[in-house]
Amino acid sequence: MITFLKSKFFWQLVFGILGAIAGFMYWRHVGCAGDTCIISSTWYMSSAYGAVFGVLLVRIFTEKN
Repeated sequence: MITFLKSKFFWQLVFGILGAIAGFMYWRHVGCAGDTCIISSTWYMSSAYGAVFGVLLVRIFTEKN
């Protein structure tokens, strides 16, 4: 368990969940009035994009050159 907490996959999972929550909050509070916005028209698309963005964000800072 300790080795998983120190691994990069743990942080990808945490930031993926945080990104999904942020995407859902964006859909809930900002969103679109109609179905014209592909990202924020439905809650699951907004949450999925948020999760992907969260994982990509943490990968930028954890990748070794």
